[in-house]
Amino acid sequence: MCLTRESDMTWITNGGLPDARGLYDSANEKDSCGVGFICDIKGRPSHQIVADAAHMNCCMEHRGGVGYEKNTGDGAGILTGMPHKLLAEIAQQELGIELPQLGAYGVGNVFMPVDEAERARCKAVFEEQIAAAGQTFLGWRVIPTDVENADLGNAARAAMPHFEQLFIGANGVCGDDFERKLYLIRKHTTHLLRGDQTLAQRKMLYVCSLSSKVIIYKGMLTPDQLFHFYRDLQNEAYESHLAMVHSRFSTNTFPSWDRAQPNRFMSHNGEINTLLGNVNAMNARQGVAQSELFGDDLQKLFPICEPDCSDSGSFDNVLEFLLMSGRKLQEAVLMMIPEAWQQHQSMAPDKKAFYEYHSSFMEPWDGPASIAFTDGTYIGAVLDRNGLRPSRYYITDDDKCIMASEVGVVPVDPAKVVAKGRLQPGKIFLIDFDQGRMIPDDELKTDLANRRPYQQWLDEQRLDLAEIPPVIGEGISKADLTQRMQALGYTQETMQFMLLPMISELRDPLGSMGNDAALAVMSDKPRMLYDYFKQRFAQVTNPAIDSIREEVIMALDCYIGPEKNLLESTA
Repeated sequence: MCLTRESDMTWITNGGLPDARGLYDSANEKDSCGVGFICDIKGRPSHQIVADAAHMNCCMEHRGGVGYEKNTGDGAGILTGMPHKLLAEIAQQELGIELPQLGAYGVGNVFMPVDEAERARCKAVFEEQIAAAGQTFLGWRVIPTDVENADLGNAARAAMPHFEQLFIGANGVCGDDFERKLYLIRKHTTHLLRGDQTLAQRKMLYVCSLSSKVIIYKGMLTPDQLFHFYRDLQNEAYESHLAMVHSRFSTNTFPSWDRAQPNRFMSHNGEINTLLGNVNAMNARQGVAQSELFGDDLQKLFPICEPDCSDSGSFDNVLEFLLMSGRKLQEAVLMMIPEAWQQHQSMAPDKKAFYEYHSSFMEPWDGPASIAFTDGTYIGAVLDRNGLRPSRYYITDDDKCIMASEVGVVPVDPAKVVAKGRLQPGKIFLIDFDQGRMIPDDELKTDLANRRPYQQWLDEQRLDLAEIPPVIGEGISKADLTQRMQALGYTQETMQFMLLPMISELRDPLGSMGNDAALAVMSDKPRMLYDYFKQRFAQVTNPAIDSIREEVIMALDCYIGPEKNLLESTA
């Protein structure tokens, strides 16, 4: 294990991996991101939740990556509920102000430029936008860090930003309305500062979180460095009812301070393979987006998908947008990661109608994915339709829920476990702190499916190709068919090996893995129009998925036609 427990509140790192024993050999270790959370189902805050999360993250250190220096990590972080007790002490001692009650103020952890003049510029724009949104600026605080005790590597130090904490008081709004104000302030401010070329070239500004419910501490760290680096996390007054942790392995992006996870509402183990199409579609949808909740301010939020994000960061951007626009967190998650519903013969019709309706709004964010998500009121996890990433959970008799990429991340007496399991492909579970219980997959989806008459809307609005009367093509005759095909670039090979099998045998043509023909864009020969387009999607699986054996999760159905407003659910 990465940590040994010395007392109820303290762990000492012993480092290294276990010695080879039996079938175990550390040479066979494989790496991927580690994600998990621990929470009190009844919503009771304590420092023990935070301490257990520290232990959990260090137990998943092998799932994170490091650079050429062992003390420069790919990223680690923690998301918790608002530690009101600690923040009230800090505000009084360091800022000389008395914080209002929990929920009536927002706190943001911000990565700032190290240059003092640039930092002052960022702060000034933030304060201007807080005033423009009608909210109250309470103050800035330098977040205490400990570089030496955390033993940060040279690469992490060289890229390290300045750390500030922003306090904002609610004025005339509360609850979700206040969250939307904070969202607007953050998005518009960062867009404005991104337009400042001095700052944009250095990519100096990033807001880890700005909320009245949750707060995030993260960075270009290893899990063991995280709690040594941020002194706030070591304070026993830091109490929370939930803690989500992440240990990052940067598979296809460079590690950086801002790309560390958790993101603002989720943590992710896996890859979003459809990212390019997802982001392009999201950018296109902005043109028809309308929201009564934001009104004319909606334009200040665009672009929703921020530049220089990882796949997880882009997913988080869209999830946040759907949530802030009035959807429930669990509804937004299932819109983006639906289970395999098209070929599911035993799925209830109302649930299938829910998925089909929402498939006309948004294509799946597909890929191997285990995603933990929270907004402070709920916390849960969902697995991709293929089930290609692990998620295991425990519930104990003292109302603790532990979920992680693997078992054994937090010491638990087996006698205290009242339920345990693993997420199945496409399944979700949710902890509702207001109800004080875990809501299972079937209950959650049935509730969402019955909220609106999705099947009725589909029956009235959907048009299938089979319902369109067939029309006989005109102008095609046997005498000139060959000449027309030649003019359009068809060949004997296309006819014999591609078209005929598809038409006569209803099967895809067989072919070799290789293709030695020149790329169409570089060829001096006339080529078919579709030769100039290539699919940029690859599902990362091992072994490869067979579309015949795995037909339950494979579907080619899709909607075409004009899209409506993403932010409302109507017929």
